[in-house]
Amino acid sequence: MSLVKTVLYALTAAIVVVMVYGQENSIVISDSASTGQENDLVTPNCLGCLCEASTQCNASSPCHTPAGGGYYCGAFLISWAYWADAGKPVLKGDNPEAQGAFENCVLDLHCAAVAVRQYMKKFARDLPGVTADCNGDGEVNCVDFAHMHMLGGFGCRDSAILSSEFYKRFDTCWKVVQAAG
Repeated sequence: MSLVKTVLYALTAAIVVVMVYGQENSIVISDSASTGQENDLVTPNCLGCLCEASTQCNASSPCHTPAGGGYYCGAFLISWAYWADAGKPVLKGDNPEAQGAFENCVLDLHCAAVAVRQYMKKFARDLPGVTADCNGDGEVNCVDFAHMHMLGGFGCRDSAILSSEFYKRFDTCWKVVQAAG
């Protein structure tokens, strides 16, 4: 991999870290869940690779409805259902039940990152009839979070993800991160 590409991935991860950790008190999680433990679960590097794989971490990525249906917004391409499963985090002063609260959150890089962390916190434990180890390697880590991010917490074991553009970008980013130690 070229040095330029490696530097770009590292820069993307660094930007995500600054954006995510720079606004500590600006997000409210509507179900009163704590935001401490999930910060350790989804590392900044993992978050950066999920963002890179989703939109090349384009913080100005608008909401859109792709040809296959659905409605996805922001740098992480989050759907309303994903956001709701994450506990409907909102920007400070917003109401999770208000029209536009979803878009306001997921179009804000920091709030969107909180949603991703909360979502992974919810699905990173085994639930009845569901295993959090999406790739079957015996551990739950960022690779599993990539599966969950694209396929959902209940359907993350579909190996078809491995040939998706999302996963190819994620895998490239994650290999750079792992090589950097």
